[in-house]
Formats: sequence, C-alpha cells, structure tokens
Amino acid sequence: QVQLVESGGGLVQAGGSLTLSCTASGRTLSSYIMGWFRQAPGKEREFVATIARSGSNTAYADSVKGRFTISRDNAKNTVYLQMNSLKFEDTAVYYCAADPIERLATMPSGYPYWGQGTQVTVSS
Repeated sequence: QVQLVESGGGLVQAGGSLTLSCTASGRTLSSYIMGWFRQAPGKEREFVATIARSGSNTAYADSVKGRFTISRDNAKNTVYLQMNSLKFEDTAVYYCAADPIERLATMPSGYPYWGQGTQVTVSS
C-alpha cells in the first residue's frame, strides 16, 4: 500500500504562485495514476488535476486550466502541482491521491489512497 505526504502549502497573495509536492512511500509511484483534489470549508472535495503513470497524459478542472500544472518525477517518487496566478477562491486544503487503475479519474471515489492534505490560503 502506498503512503502519500503533501507539502508546500502556505499563505500567498492573490496573483502569486506555489508549488505543492506529494511524495510516495511504500510502493513505487510509477504504479499509480496521481491526482490532486481540494476541499474548501463547507464544500465538497473537488477534482483539480490528474496525470498518467508516465506523465504523458494530464487532465485539469476548468477552474484551474491554464494556471495550474501537474507533473511527476517517478525517480523521486514525487508528484507536483505548480499553481500560478492564484485566486482567493483557490483557498482550500489540497490533497494528493493515488489510483492503481489507468483511467485518469476525476471523482474522489476513483482514488483509494490519499494523503493528509496541505493548506493553501490565498489572500485577496
């Protein structure tokens, strides 16, 4: 079973940038599709981005397309989320998730393994 730990969250001004990292242990990251999700207070967890095992295919939520970039370094067992042009509405706890099935799922139920999350706060 894979264990996931996110890092890189923090407080940033609107228009700024942050890069989140998610490091896997226990199993090789290359065995999994990786996804990023977020959950704001009082809202349901929502899809942000996902990336195929090789990194060749990605998918993004419309709300982040053109601003966020998901990438992975399987040699480092790490997946990244580069977030640019951050908006107040991007404020949330960000979670990485792993799926052993090659399908680029966009629903949280498609991912059996989750990290604990990292807080991103964007000040307006």
